[in-house]
Amino acid sequence: MQRRNLLKTFSLFAAGAVLTASSLAHASDKAIRVGTVSGPDAQVWQVVQKIAKEKQGLNVKVIEFGDYVQPNAALDAGDLDANSFQHQPYFDSQIKQRGYKLVSVGLTYISPMGAYSKKYKSLKDLPQSAKVAVPNDPSNENRALLLLQAQGLIKLKAGSSTGGNNATVLDIVANPKKLKITELDAAQLPRTLSDVDAAIINTNYALPAGLQPLKDAIALEDLHSPYANIIAVRARDKDQPWVKKLVAAYQSPEVKAYIAKEFKGAMMASF
Repeated sequence: MQRRNLLKTFSLFAAGAVLTASSLAHASDKAIRVGTVSGPDAQVWQVVQKIAKEKQGLNVKVIEFGDYVQPNAALDAGDLDANSFQHQPYFDSQIKQRGYKLVSVGLTYISPMGAYSKKYKSLKDLPQSAKVAVPNDPSNENRALLLLQAQGLIKLKAGSSTGGNNATVLDIVANPKKLKITELDAAQLPRTLSDVDAAIINTNYALPAGLQPLKDAIALEDLHSPYANIIAVRARDKDQPWVKKLVAAYQSPEVKAYIAKEFKGAMMASF
């Protein structure tokens, strides 16, 4: 009787071990659902998907969205495991507004905002009272002013451009060259280059105007600017092994080379 009970116990234990091993195998094979937006982001993720499988043993399913609102909502709700489409300031504002429990786990790329001029080769060459045009929408004006600050041309009031806040010209506390900064519609900035000494222009408006960031800009955002795009996950998942593998797949030499070759400065790897 005792032997029979021992055999029964062992059989149950063995069955449980098989089920546990099977469950773990299933868990490791489960696809990681990554949300992104259609276009260049999705294009890059097709490459990441291949690298993740080949180099990290990670199955990645790329899910495309047509707007910037749904990917964070879907991630917070558990319908995605990660997303990758936004820069840190936008991410911070979404968390502040909607209370999402999400965190950034790695940088991806930046579409660099640049300073362009038909008169000068460097922002540091701008004369006293030079005319500088910047975008007039809150996010991009903040971004342009941060670029001017990084170049040592102005200084912004502490806290005015971080933590979800967007600085304006009213937040400038030091302007040694007394630059005359004009706020204009972002799409119109390339057309103003003949009328101003410099203009700070988004890449998506520079390219159609025939301006190449790497060739024509007299100053570019740093690759690790707050406006570099990120990979986000739920806060409770940030230490999961698959997160490290996913970030490693994106930040691989192969993906970096692909971005450089395919986008020629319109997008630049931030890792």
